[in-house]
Amino acid sequence: MQPHQYPKPENVFRFFDEISQIPRPSGMEKAISDYLLSFAKQHDLEHFRDSANNVIIIKEASAGREDEEPIILQGHMDMVCEKESGCSKDMEREGLDLVWEEDWISAEGTTLGGDDGIAIAIALALLEDKGLSHPRLEFVCTTEEETGMGGASVLDPTPLKGHLLLNIDSECEGILTVGCAGGVTLKLHAPLKRIPTAENMTAVKIRLSGLTGGHSGMAVQLGRANADVLMIRILRDLSASYPVCLCSMSGGNKNNAIPRNAEAIILTEKQHAQELLQFIAALNPVLQAEYAVTDPGLHLAAALTDEKESLTALGISDTQALLALLSSIPDGVQRMDQHLDNLVETSLNLGVLYTTETELYAEYLPRSSSDSRLQDLTNRISFIASTSGARLDSSDQYPAWQFVPESVFRDKMIRIFEEQYGKKPIVETVHAGLECGLLSKKIPGLDAVSIGPDIMDIHTSQEKMSISSVERTYSYIRKILEDK
Repeated sequence: MQPHQYPKPENVFRFFDEISQIPRPSGMEKAISDYLLSFAKQHDLEHFRDSANNVIIIKEASAGREDEEPIILQGHMDMVCEKESGCSKDMEREGLDLVWEEDWISAEGTTLGGDDGIAIAIALALLEDKGLSHPRLEFVCTTEEETGMGGASVLDPTPLKGHLLLNIDSECEGILTVGCAGGVTLKLHAPLKRIPTAENMTAVKIRLSGLTGGHSGMAVQLGRANADVLMIRILRDLSASYPVCLCSMSGGNKNNAIPRNAEAIILTEKQHAQELLQFIAALNPVLQAEYAVTDPGLHLAAALTDEKESLTALGISDTQALLALLSSIPDGVQRMDQHLDNLVETSLNLGVLYTTETELYAEYLPRSSSDSRLQDLTNRISFIASTSGARLDSSDQYPAWQFVPESVFRDKMIRIFEEQYGKKPIVETVHAGLECGLLSKKIPGLDAVSIGPDIMDIHTSQEKMSISSVERTYSYIRKILEDK
């Protein structure tokens, strides 16, 4: 799409297009950070960047509004880089191929990065707008949000004067988010003892594909299949009926995304090979029936492979012990909230799983709005790991964002929403992680609300963002800033 063809608001979509051409997976945000600094310099705005590539851009208040409380606009630079299995795009080096179709923007074969590129685009459009009447604006853009909020955890808030935070990292128009779950990254290391392959064994490759996937916080209550968890189940059932030696297993590459595909290679005795293939073929319609609604594209297949000569494997008993360990660790919703209807309190997602020559590595993301429940779940997994000879490491812990009963900023946003939309917004807390919790601990007395336009299927290659919702959301934010 050419610049003169951008839908309204043109400046927002122009910036979104520019941002989409800059690769920005978590941990590789230098280029997008440079882009933000270039913008600040071009518009003669005060700016700061730290060693983590976090960026703060400040625009002083309009004439006559210098005495008002500053407003912090906040989002993150990185995006989850997922793609279709047949997509050849290198998301670490290539920009996105945007698709503009009717009311939706998506990206060809990959995630769109509306989470959270739209926050950057909206903020830059507001900072560029010379006709906007506003208090002091402080744009905070962080790094590594999708992999544990690493940028926000080290952010120095010294340049900030504001105590009103408008986080633009939600994905449902008409909802004001005022609290979220905390979380922690758990990394399981299970040692593998490999043995030479026996002459009477043959190799079988098993592939599970076509699952729906999704955000591990926002979609966890929908009952979608987790490819890693299903593959563990498949291998466990096989090992209960046939002599099975595990060679390799892999699935998923982000702990905050529900894995869509998984693959395993096993060895079994030649005399059982065809029977084992029939067992897997019969299991395919069973799983398809179980997940007909949530994962209509699910497909399980297996075939003999000639890779045996280059393979090493675990023994039969070690394979069963490893599958017992993995089967013992829970997954999905663990507890619903006691006080709020239809809200998950505690959950767990197995998002990354693979084997090397020496170990099995699994990465989990537990979430909870209860600090004690989060600790209990972490302790439970640690205990299971330790009794099985595995090691569990934890990192990137971030706190829950606690709901504040009284909020002047929230009341103002509710009033302005009613004026624009003619109805009340939904005010709720969510099970996903937001940086507001970390920032609230860094800025005492912070009054924060999170909003955003409609974005569907984030963290998947089906991600798409509503053009008309972006327009309404941008208009809403403008009115919040202009309101005195």
